[in-house]
Amino acid sequence: MLGSHRNKGCSELAHGLHPVGVCHSNGCLIPPLTDETAMYNVTLIPGDGTGPEIAEATRKCIDATGVKIDWDVQECGIEVIQREGKVPERVLDSIRRNKVAIKGPITTPIGKGFRSVNVFLRQALNLYACVRPCKSYVGVRSHYKNIDLVIVRENTEDLYAGVEFEAGLPKTAELIQFINSIATGKKISTSLETTGVSIKPISIEGTRNIVNHAFEYAVKHGRKSISSVCKANIMKFTDGLWYKESRAVAAAYGARFEDKSLAEGVVADPQLAGKVPNTAGKIEYTERLIDNMCMQLVQKPELYDVIVLPNLYGDILSDLCAGLVGGLGVAPGANIGIDGAIFEATHGSAPKYKGQNKVNPTALILSGKLMLEHLGETAAAEKLERAVAAVIAEGKDVTYDMKPDRNDPTAVGTSQMADAICRKMRQG
Repeated sequence: MLGSHRNKGCSELAHGLHPVGVCHSNGCLIPPLTDETAMYNVTLIPGDGTGPEIAEATRKCIDATGVKIDWDVQECGIEVIQREGKVPERVLDSIRRNKVAIKGPITTPIGKGFRSVNVFLRQALNLYACVRPCKSYVGVRSHYKNIDLVIVRENTEDLYAGVEFEAGLPKTAELIQFINSIATGKKISTSLETTGVSIKPISIEGTRNIVNHAFEYAVKHGRKSISSVCKANIMKFTDGLWYKESRAVAAAYGARFEDKSLAEGVVADPQLAGKVPNTAGKIEYTERLIDNMCMQLVQKPELYDVIVLPNLYGDILSDLCAGLVGGLGVAPGANIGIDGAIFEATHGSAPKYKGQNKVNPTALILSGKLMLEHLGETAAAEKLERAVAAVIAEGKDVTYDMKPDRNDPTAVGTSQMADAICRKMRQG
Protein backbone atom coordinates (compact mmCIF):
# COMPACT_ATOMS: atom_id res chain seq x y z
CA MET A 1 0.00 0.00 0.00
CA LEU A 2 1.00 3.67 -0.13
CA GLY A 3 2.87 3.23 3.10
CA SER A 4 6.01 5.24 2.49
CA HIS A 5 4.65 8.18 4.44
CA ARG A 6 5.53 7.33 8.01
CA ASN A 7 3.66 10.14 9.78
CA LYS A 8 -0.04 9.58 9.29
CA GLY A 9 -0.88 12.95 10.83
CA CYS A 10 0.87 14.91 8.12
CA SER A 11 -1.35 17.36 6.21
CA GLU A 12 0.67 16.64 3.07
CA LEU A 13 -0.08 12.91 3.08
CA ALA A 14 -0.46 12.64 -0.68
CA HIS A 15 3.07 13.97 -1.27
CA GLY A 16 1.50 16.71 -3.38
CA LEU A 17 3.90 19.30 -2.06
CA HIS A 18 6.94 17.11 -1.52
CA PRO A 19 7.10 13.71 -3.24
CA VAL A 20 10.21 12.73 -1.31
CA GLY A 21 12.27 14.34 1.42
CA VAL A 22 11.23 16.33 4.47
CA CYS A 23 7.63 17.33 5.04
CA HIS A 24 7.41 21.10 5.59
CA SER A 25 4.32 20.81 7.78
CA ASN A 26 5.91 18.91 10.65
CA GLY A 27 9.30 17.59 9.55
CA CYS A 28 8.31 13.97 9.00
CA LEU A 29 10.47 11.91 6.69
CA ILE A 30 9.00 10.52 3.49
CA PRO A 31 11.37 7.89 2.09
CA PRO A 32 10.41 5.69 -0.86
CA LEU A 33 9.42 2.12 -0.15
CA THR A 34 12.50 -0.06 0.24
CA ASP A 35 11.13 -3.37 1.51
CA GLU A 36 11.34 -5.88 -1.37
CA THR A 37 7.87 -7.18 -0.47
CA ALA A 38 6.31 -3.72 -0.19
CA MET A 39 3.80 -2.74 -2.81
CA TYR A 40 1.93 0.40 -3.80
CA ASN A 41 -1.82 0.28 -4.31
CA VAL A 42 -2.70 2.35 -7.38
CA THR A 43 -6.11 2.87 -8.96
CA LEU A 44 -6.06 2.25 -12.72
CA ILE A 45 -8.94 3.72 -14.75
CA PRO A 46 -8.63 2.42 -18.34
CA GLY A 47 -11.12 4.96 -19.72
CA ASP A 48 -12.83 4.44 -23.06
CA GLY A 49 -12.10 4.75 -26.76
CA THR A 50 -8.38 4.08 -27.12
CA GLY A 51 -7.95 4.51 -23.38
CA PRO A 52 -7.79 0.82 -22.45
CA GLU A 53 -5.08 0.18 -25.05
CA ILE A 54 -2.79 2.96 -23.90
CA ALA A 55 -3.57 2.21 -20.25
CA GLU A 56 -2.44 -1.39 -20.74
CA ALA A 57 0.71 -0.23 -22.54
CA THR A 58 1.42 2.14 -19.66
CA ARG A 59 0.88 -0.51 -17.01
CA LYS A 60 3.27 -2.81 -18.87
CA CYS A 61 5.98 -0.11 -18.93
CA ILE A 62 5.54 0.88 -15.28
CA ASP A 63 5.72 -2.76 -14.20
CA ALA A 64 8.91 -3.13 -16.25
CA THR A 65 10.63 -0.51 -14.08
CA GLY A 66 10.61 -3.02 -11.22
CA VAL A 67 8.41 -0.94 -8.92
CA LYS A 68 5.84 -3.24 -7.34
CA ILE A 69 2.26 -2.05 -7.84
CA ASP A 70 -1.04 -3.71 -7.01
CA TRP A 71 -3.33 -2.31 -9.71
CA ASP A 72 -6.89 -1.62 -8.56
CA VAL A 73 -8.69 -1.52 -11.94
CA GLN A 74 -11.85 0.61 -11.98
CA GLU A 75 -14.05 0.89 -15.07
CA CYS A 76 -15.29 4.43 -15.64
CA GLY A 77 -15.69 4.94 -19.39
CA ILE A 78 -18.52 6.70 -21.17
CA GLU A 79 -20.56 3.48 -21.38
CA VAL A 80 -20.34 2.94 -17.61
CA ILE A 81 -21.27 6.54 -16.85
CA GLN A 82 -24.20 6.54 -19.26
CA ARG A 83 -25.44 3.24 -17.80
CA GLU A 84 -25.11 4.31 -14.15
CA GLY A 85 -25.90 7.99 -14.69
CA LYS A 86 -22.77 9.25 -12.95
CA VAL A 87 -19.18 8.46 -12.07
CA PRO A 88 -19.58 5.36 -9.87
CA GLU A 89 -18.94 5.96 -6.20
CA ARG A 90 -16.68 2.90 -6.14
CA VAL A 91 -14.24 4.77 -8.41
CA LEU A 92 -14.02 7.72 -6.00
CA ASP A 93 -13.72 5.33 -3.05
CA SER A 94 -10.81 3.54 -4.75
CA ILE A 95 -8.91 6.77 -5.39
CA ARG A 96 -9.54 8.04 -1.86
CA ARG A 97 -8.32 4.72 -0.45
CA ASN A 98 -5.22 4.36 -2.62
CA LYS A 99 -4.34 8.09 -2.80
CA VAL A 100 -2.86 7.60 -6.30
CA ALA A 101 -4.53 6.86 -9.64
CA ILE A 102 -3.57 6.79 -13.31
CA LYS A 103 -6.32 7.27 -15.85
CA GLY A 104 -6.79 6.68 -19.55
CA PRO A 105 -8.83 9.27 -21.47
CA ILE A 106 -12.62 9.35 -21.11
CA THR A 107 -14.90 10.75 -23.83
CA THR A 108 -16.75 13.97 -22.98
CA PRO A 109 -19.74 14.92 -25.17
CA ILE A 110 -19.38 18.46 -26.57
CA GLY A 111 -22.24 20.82 -25.72
CA LYS A 112 -24.51 18.08 -24.34
CA GLY A 113 -24.68 15.18 -21.94
CA PHE A 114 -22.59 14.91 -18.76
CA ARG A 115 -19.83 17.31 -17.80
CA SER A 116 -16.18 16.38 -18.20
CA VAL A 117 -15.24 13.43 -16.00
CA ASN A 118 -11.78 14.95 -15.65
CA VAL A 119 -13.24 18.15 -14.21
CA PHE A 120 -15.60 16.19 -11.95
CA LEU A 121 -12.80 14.06 -10.49
CA ARG A 122 -10.57 17.08 -9.88
CA GLN A 123 -13.32 18.89 -8.02
CA ALA A 124 -14.68 15.86 -6.15
CA LEU A 125 -11.20 14.97 -4.86
CA ASN A 126 -9.95 18.57 -4.55
CA LEU A 127 -7.05 17.94 -6.91
CA TYR A 128 -6.28 21.63 -7.06
CA ALA A 129 -2.96 21.47 -8.97
CA CYS A 130 -2.63 20.37 -12.59
CA VAL A 131 1.04 19.98 -13.53
CA ARG A 132 1.87 19.54 -17.23
CA PRO A 133 5.54 19.37 -18.21
CA CYS A 134 6.21 20.21 -21.86
CA LYS A 135 9.61 18.89 -22.89
CA SER A 136 11.34 18.37 -26.23
CA TYR A 137 12.42 14.84 -27.14
CA VAL A 138 14.82 14.13 -29.99
CA GLY A 139 12.90 12.45 -32.80
CA VAL A 140 9.59 14.22 -32.21
CA ARG A 141 8.64 16.56 -35.07
CA SER A 142 8.44 20.17 -33.91
CA HIS A 143 9.36 23.67 -35.05
CA TYR A 144 11.22 24.13 -31.74
CA LYS A 145 14.10 22.44 -29.93
CA ASN A 146 15.18 22.19 -26.30
CA ILE A 147 11.82 23.26 -24.84
CA ASP A 148 11.52 22.52 -21.13
CA LEU A 149 8.46 24.28 -19.70
CA VAL A 150 6.12 23.33 -16.88
CA ILE A 151 2.51 24.53 -16.75
CA VAL A 152 1.03 24.63 -13.24
CA ARG A 153 -2.70 25.21 -13.55
CA GLU A 154 -5.27 25.83 -10.83
CA ASN A 155 -7.79 23.02 -11.16
CA THR A 156 -10.93 23.79 -9.13
CA GLU A 157 -11.92 27.45 -9.53
CA ASP A 158 -12.34 30.01 -12.33
CA LEU A 159 -14.92 29.50 -15.11
CA TYR A 160 -14.33 25.75 -14.95
CA ALA A 161 -15.97 25.70 -11.52
CA GLY A 162 -19.10 25.00 -13.58
CA VAL A 163 -21.39 27.60 -11.99
CA GLU A 164 -23.49 28.23 -15.09
CA PHE A 165 -27.00 29.43 -15.91
CA GLU A 166 -28.68 28.53 -19.19
CA ALA A 167 -30.16 31.19 -21.47
CA GLY A 168 -33.95 31.34 -21.55
CA LEU A 169 -34.60 29.97 -18.06
CA PRO A 170 -36.49 32.10 -15.49
CA LYS A 171 -33.75 31.69 -12.86
CA THR A 172 -31.16 32.98 -15.34
CA ALA A 173 -33.24 36.07 -16.07
CA GLU A 174 -33.68 36.56 -12.32
CA LEU A 175 -29.92 36.31 -11.79
CA ILE A 176 -29.18 38.84 -14.54
CA GLN A 177 -31.68 41.29 -13.05
CA PHE A 178 -30.12 40.86 -9.61
CA ILE A 179 -26.60 41.36 -10.96
CA ASN A 180 -27.68 44.51 -12.77
CA SER A 181 -29.37 45.81 -9.61
CA ILE A 182 -26.15 45.63 -7.56
CA ALA A 183 -23.55 46.32 -10.25
CA THR A 184 -21.83 49.65 -9.79
CA GLY A 185 -20.03 49.56 -13.13
CA LYS A 186 -20.66 47.54 -16.26
CA LYS A 187 -24.04 45.78 -16.45
CA ILE A 188 -25.33 42.91 -18.58
CA SER A 189 -27.03 44.64 -21.49
CA THR A 190 -28.14 41.71 -23.64
CA SER A 191 -31.64 40.18 -23.56
CA LEU A 192 -32.85 38.29 -20.50
CA GLU A 193 -34.23 35.59 -22.79
CA THR A 194 -31.10 35.06 -24.89
CA THR A 195 -28.22 35.42 -22.40
CA GLY A 196 -26.42 32.64 -20.57
CA VAL A 197 -24.20 33.35 -17.57
CA SER A 198 -21.07 31.70 -16.16
CA ILE A 199 -19.64 32.70 -12.79
CA LYS A 200 -15.86 33.04 -12.34
CA PRO A 201 -14.80 32.50 -8.72
CA ILE A 202 -11.15 33.20 -7.82
CA SER A 203 -10.23 32.96 -4.11
CA ILE A 204 -7.23 33.95 -2.03
CA GLU A 205 -6.88 30.42 -0.67
CA GLY A 206 -7.19 28.81 -4.09
CA THR A 207 -4.56 31.14 -5.52
CA ARG A 208 -2.30 30.61 -2.52
CA ASN A 209 -2.49 26.83 -2.89
CA ILE A 210 -1.59 26.74 -6.57
CA VAL A 211 1.15 29.39 -6.51
CA ASN A 212 2.64 27.70 -3.45
CA HIS A 213 2.57 24.42 -5.37
CA ALA A 214 4.40 26.09 -8.27
CA PHE A 215 7.12 27.37 -5.93
CA GLU A 216 7.39 23.98 -4.19
CA TYR A 217 7.85 22.39 -7.61
CA ALA A 218 10.46 24.96 -8.61
CA VAL A 219 12.44 24.44 -5.40
CA LYS A 220 12.37 20.64 -5.68
CA HIS A 221 13.30 20.54 -9.36
CA GLY A 222 15.87 23.35 -9.35
CA ARG A 223 13.80 25.66 -11.57
CA LYS A 224 14.89 29.25 -11.96
CA SER A 225 11.74 31.29 -12.57
CA ILE A 226 7.99 31.36 -12.08
CA SER A 227 5.70 33.41 -14.30
CA SER A 228 2.22 34.22 -12.99
CA VAL A 229 -0.23 34.73 -15.85
CA CYS A 230 -3.76 36.17 -16.02
CA LYS A 231 -5.72 39.13 -17.46
CA ALA A 232 -5.76 41.52 -14.52
CA ASN A 233 -5.86 44.64 -16.67
CA ILE A 234 -9.46 43.74 -17.58
CA MET A 235 -10.74 41.52 -14.73
CA LYS A 236 -9.50 43.56 -11.81
CA PHE A 237 -11.39 41.84 -8.97
CA THR A 238 -10.70 38.21 -9.93
CA ASP A 239 -7.48 38.20 -11.93
CA GLY A 240 -6.40 41.24 -9.91
CA LEU A 241 -6.76 39.13 -6.77
CA TRP A 242 -4.73 36.40 -8.51
CA TYR A 243 -1.78 38.76 -9.03
CA LYS A 244 -2.02 40.21 -5.53
CA GLU A 245 -1.87 36.79 -3.87
CA SER A 246 0.78 35.49 -6.31
CA ARG A 247 3.04 38.34 -5.20
CA ALA A 248 2.37 37.56 -1.53
CA VAL A 249 3.39 33.92 -2.05
CA ALA A 250 6.47 34.98 -4.02
CA ALA A 251 7.45 37.27 -1.16
CA ALA A 252 7.08 34.39 1.33
CA TYR A 253 9.62 32.43 -0.72
CA GLY A 254 12.02 35.35 -0.93
CA ALA A 255 11.72 35.40 -4.72
CA ARG A 256 13.44 38.03 -6.83
CA PHE A 257 10.86 40.22 -8.58
CA GLU A 258 11.67 40.88 -12.23
CA ASP A 259 9.91 44.23 -11.96
CA LYS A 260 10.81 45.69 -8.57
CA SER A 261 7.73 47.90 -8.61
CA LEU A 262 5.58 44.77 -8.28
CA ALA A 263 7.09 44.13 -4.85
CA GLU A 264 6.21 47.58 -3.49
CA GLY A 265 3.86 47.27 -0.54
CA VAL A 266 3.66 43.47 -0.83
CA VAL A 267 3.41 41.59 2.46
CA ALA A 268 4.45 37.94 2.48
CA ASP A 269 1.49 35.60 2.78
CA PRO A 270 1.07 35.01 6.55
CA GLN A 271 0.03 31.38 6.02
CA LEU A 272 3.37 30.64 4.33
CA ALA A 273 5.90 33.14 5.67
CA GLY A 274 8.52 31.37 7.77
CA LYS A 275 7.04 27.97 6.93
CA VAL A 276 8.41 27.57 3.39
CA PRO A 277 12.01 27.73 2.13
CA ASN A 278 13.47 31.18 1.59
CA THR A 279 15.02 31.01 -1.87
CA ALA A 280 17.04 34.18 -1.23
CA GLY A 281 16.30 35.50 -4.70
CA LYS A 282 17.38 32.34 -6.53
CA ILE A 283 13.93 32.05 -8.11
CA GLU A 284 12.73 34.97 -10.21
CA TYR A 285 9.07 35.98 -10.10
CA THR A 286 7.57 37.48 -13.26
CA GLU A 287 4.09 38.44 -14.44
CA ARG A 288 2.59 38.31 -17.92
CA LEU A 289 -0.87 38.97 -19.33
CA ILE A 290 -2.32 35.89 -20.99
CA ASP A 291 -2.54 37.30 -24.53
CA ASN A 292 1.03 38.58 -24.41
CA MET A 293 2.19 35.27 -22.91
CA CYS A 294 0.81 33.36 -25.89
CA MET A 295 2.87 35.54 -28.23
CA GLN A 296 5.95 35.30 -26.01
CA LEU A 297 5.83 31.50 -25.99
CA VAL A 298 5.62 31.32 -29.76
CA GLN A 299 8.45 33.83 -30.23
CA LYS A 300 10.86 33.04 -27.39
CA PRO A 301 9.80 30.09 -25.22
CA GLU A 302 13.37 29.67 -23.96
CA LEU A 303 12.84 32.66 -21.65
CA TYR A 304 10.27 30.81 -19.52
CA ASP A 305 10.40 27.99 -17.00
CA VAL A 306 7.47 27.35 -14.62
CA ILE A 307 4.23 29.09 -15.57
CA VAL A 308 1.34 29.27 -13.08
CA LEU A 309 -2.17 30.17 -14.23
CA PRO A 310 -5.86 30.09 -13.30
CA ASN A 311 -7.92 27.21 -14.65
CA LEU A 312 -9.14 28.34 -18.09
CA TYR A 313 -5.93 30.10 -19.12
CA GLY A 314 -3.94 27.11 -17.90
CA ASP A 315 -5.98 24.71 -20.02
CA ILE A 316 -5.42 26.78 -23.15
CA LEU A 317 -1.74 27.46 -22.53
CA SER A 318 -0.95 23.82 -21.73
CA ASP A 319 -2.17 22.85 -25.20
CA LEU A 320 -0.14 25.67 -26.75
CA CYS A 321 2.98 24.44 -24.96
CA ALA A 322 2.23 20.86 -25.99
CA GLY A 323 2.25 22.16 -29.55
CA LEU A 324 5.74 23.55 -29.02
CA VAL A 325 7.09 20.07 -28.27
CA GLY A 326 5.21 18.09 -30.91
CA GLY A 327 1.61 17.82 -29.78
CA LEU A 328 -0.65 16.18 -27.24
CA GLY A 329 0.79 12.75 -28.02
CA VAL A 330 3.83 13.56 -25.90
CA ALA A 331 2.12 15.72 -23.24
CA PRO A 332 1.75 14.10 -19.79
CA GLY A 333 -0.27 15.47 -16.89
CA ALA A 334 -0.64 15.21 -13.12
CA ASN A 335 -3.55 16.36 -10.96
CA ILE A 336 -2.47 16.69 -7.35
CA GLY A 337 -4.20 17.54 -4.10
CA ILE A 338 -3.54 17.21 -0.40
CA ASP A 339 -5.17 13.77 -0.18
CA GLY A 340 -4.50 12.22 -3.55
CA ALA A 341 -3.32 12.47 -7.14
CA ILE A 342 -4.50 11.37 -10.59
CA PHE A 343 -2.11 11.08 -13.52
CA GLU A 344 -3.42 11.27 -17.07
CA ALA A 345 -2.50 12.11 -20.65
CA THR A 346 -3.51 15.54 -21.91
CA HIS A 347 -5.13 14.18 -25.09
CA GLY A 348 -8.62 12.76 -25.61
CA SER A 349 -9.96 9.26 -26.17
CA ALA A 350 -9.85 9.18 -30.02
CA PRO A 351 -12.78 6.72 -30.22
CA LYS A 352 -12.46 6.31 -34.00
CA TYR A 353 -9.21 4.41 -33.40
CA LYS A 354 -10.65 2.17 -30.67
CA GLY A 355 -9.36 -1.39 -30.81
CA GLN A 356 -6.96 -0.74 -33.68
CA ASN A 357 -3.71 -0.91 -31.67
CA LYS A 358 -2.64 2.26 -33.48
CA VAL A 359 -2.43 5.25 -31.17
CA ASN A 360 0.65 6.69 -29.53
CA PRO A 361 0.93 5.70 -25.82
CA THR A 362 3.75 8.14 -25.00
CA ALA A 363 1.71 10.79 -23.16
CA LEU A 364 0.21 8.33 -20.69
CA ILE A 365 3.51 6.48 -20.25
CA LEU A 366 5.19 9.80 -19.40
CA SER A 367 2.30 10.46 -17.01
CA GLY A 368 3.31 7.18 -15.41
CA LYS A 369 6.80 8.63 -15.07
CA LEU A 370 5.29 11.57 -13.17
CA MET A 371 3.39 9.11 -10.98
CA LEU A 372 6.59 7.26 -10.10
CA GLU A 373 8.21 10.57 -9.14
CA HIS A 374 5.21 11.37 -6.97
CA LEU A 375 5.60 8.03 -5.20
CA GLY A 376 9.24 8.82 -4.53
CA GLU A 377 10.52 6.25 -7.03
CA THR A 378 12.84 8.73 -8.71
CA ALA A 379 15.29 6.21 -10.14
CA ALA A 380 12.48 4.21 -11.72
CA ALA A 381 10.96 7.39 -13.15
CA GLU A 382 14.26 8.39 -14.73
CA LYS A 383 14.75 4.86 -16.08
CA LEU A 384 11.34 4.96 -17.74
CA GLU A 385 11.87 8.40 -19.26
CA ARG A 386 15.28 7.43 -20.64
CA ALA A 387 13.76 4.39 -22.32
CA VAL A 388 10.92 6.43 -23.83
CA ALA A 389 13.38 9.04 -25.11
CA ALA A 390 15.65 6.35 -26.59
CA VAL A 391 12.83 4.62 -28.47
CA ILE A 392 11.57 7.93 -29.86
CA ALA A 393 15.07 9.06 -30.88
CA GLU A 394 15.74 5.74 -32.59
CA GLY A 395 12.51 6.15 -34.53
CA LYS A 396 12.09 2.49 -35.37
CA ASP A 397 9.50 1.12 -32.95
CA VAL A 398 7.14 4.12 -32.88
CA THR A 399 3.53 4.63 -33.90
CA TYR A 400 2.52 6.14 -37.24
CA ASP A 401 2.16 9.70 -35.92
CA MET A 402 5.82 9.75 -34.87
CA LYS A 403 7.15 8.68 -38.27
CA PRO A 404 8.32 11.39 -40.74
CA ASP A 405 5.72 9.94 -43.11
CA ARG A 406 2.46 9.07 -41.33
CA ASN A 407 1.84 6.38 -43.97
CA ASP A 408 5.15 4.64 -43.23
CA PRO A 409 4.40 0.88 -43.27
CA THR A 410 7.13 0.27 -40.67
CA ALA A 411 5.12 2.05 -37.97
CA VAL A 412 4.31 -0.21 -35.03
CA GLY A 413 1.22 -0.44 -32.86
CA THR A 414 0.50 0.80 -29.35
CA SER A 415 1.51 -2.43 -27.63
CA GLN A 416 4.61 -2.90 -29.79
CA MET A 417 5.90 0.56 -28.89
CA ALA A 418 5.39 -0.29 -25.21
CA ASP A 419 7.29 -3.54 -25.73
CA ALA A 420 10.20 -1.60 -27.26
CA ILE A 421 10.28 0.73 -24.24
CA CYS A 422 10.35 -2.27 -21.91
CA ARG A 423 13.25 -3.78 -23.88
CA LYS A 424 15.21 -0.53 -23.53
CA MET A 425 14.74 -0.65 -19.77
CA ARG A 426 15.97 -4.23 -19.63
CA GLN A 427 19.05 -3.22 -21.62
CA GLY A 428 19.82 -0.63 -18.97
